[in-house]
Amino acid sequence: MSYERSGFIRSALEWIAVFAVALGVVLLVRTFVIEPYVVPTGSMESTIQVGDQLLAQKVTTLLGIDPSAGDIVVFDNPEAGSEHEVLIKRVVATAGQTVDFSDGSLLVDGEPVTEPYAQGLTQALPVQADDVSIAYPYTVPEGCVWVMGDNRENSADSRYFGPVSCDSVIGVAVVRYWPLTRMGGL
Repeated sequence: MSYERSGFIRSALEWIAVFAVALGVVLLVRTFVIEPYVVPTGSMESTIQVGDQLLAQKVTTLLGIDPSAGDIVVFDNPEAGSEHEVLIKRVVATAGQTVDFSDGSLLVDGEPVTEPYAQGLTQALPVQADDVSIAYPYTVPEGCVWVMGDNRENSADSRYFGPVSCDSVIGVAVVRYWPLTRMGGL
């Protein structure tokens, strides 16, 4: 084998190794640090629009840190067979807090919540999940969060399917990266 040919093979192998390492790093980052998501529904309008692309950090959930009220979370859809595998909603109450509704507003622990991001009236919805029974005021169970869309009149959320297990929370949305005209932190 000539020197030129062995140099070409060595160079090709080096590029393949660089590509494999880069791919491995990307996969590790997506699995354990941050992952992109596309917003599937209008339930978070006007904060987040259908088709917006977000990055959700996974570090806190992997460390067992439960989301806080106000966080926008990505979680596994509790409705099996739905066309959307994951949903994106805002945490409005955490374990041990009591959720209720009065005059079109959300009450947490008996106090009205100031929600400048919320659109429409906030009311109880008929629960659609067969295995969930909710009567208000409702206390969020341990290991769960209560999530609602910012577009209150167009959101299938915890009012519809019950509390979301913290184990099904994939990550906390931190930034919108597309479209560029609305790029920024959430």
